[in-house]
Amino acid sequence: MTASIEHPLGPQHIAGCFALSKAAQWNQNEADWRLMLGIGRGWGISLGDASLIGSTLVLPYGHFAWISMVLVHPAQRRKGYASRLLRVALADLRDRGLTPILDATPAGREVYRHEGFRDTWTFKRFHLPQPARTEGALGARPIANWEKLLQLDAAAFGANRAALLRALQQRLPQSALAIDAQGFVLGREGREAHQIGPLIARDESSAMRLLQAAVQAVPAPLYVDVVDHAPQLQQWLQAQGFVFQRPFTRMVHGADRAPGNERLVYLVAGPELG
Repeated sequence: MTASIEHPLGPQHIAGCFALSKAAQWNQNEADWRLMLGIGRGWGISLGDASLIGSTLVLPYGHFAWISMVLVHPAQRRKGYASRLLRVALADLRDRGLTPILDATPAGREVYRHEGFRDTWTFKRFHLPQPARTEGALGARPIANWEKLLQLDAAAFGANRAALLRALQQRLPQSALAIDAQGFVLGREGREAHQIGPLIARDESSAMRLLQAAVQAVPAPLYVDVVDHAPQLQQWLQAQGFVFQRPFTRMVHGADRAPGNERLVYLVAGPELG
């Protein structure tokens, strides 16, 4: 095996991180990598020529942390790099007393189960390649007051993530919508598609109105990651032309359940953000 070096990730690695996303055909752009490294910390594996071939990040949220971007260049897979980086992240979180959480694809789920993660709840990614034909929902307006919405989000997610939400509000302002204190939706631009989420709401009716308004406000192509406890939202998306892409499982290490109240979550921010 070619000699490799494990090292912390910093701003100087953003271009290499973006190249990893692109090689894997993942949606993250350079702004996503800057955001995640600003919230948390990361590690990479580079070869002797300084080319970055693997990454992982941890994003702390209160008493738990997201393990994110466990990513290896396609040409360097099946060499143990992903497991090596995952164990670095787990050791860091163990030292800091933070519970590890992540969202896994079916292939990744088996790797994480082997490392001691357990399943909690599930969601599905849908992709819209072409514009949808939908009318905006009445009552959804630009977010003007975060106070009550941040309280709702903390109950849903299990921790205060105000810094992340305010950053997303600036990324794709036309998708930053709320219905009074009943719920809100955000979005961001990506490398290959816009992503709508998170969407947090007190009830499914409010969630549907916010989803409809966001889909109308943001041009395709789009990704949305919709929880499985909201089949009506999934059915509506498919009626608009969204296509199912892949399932995800929220997994936790060292705890019985994921933090927060998943019944208030309708769209996740993305498997890399929670």
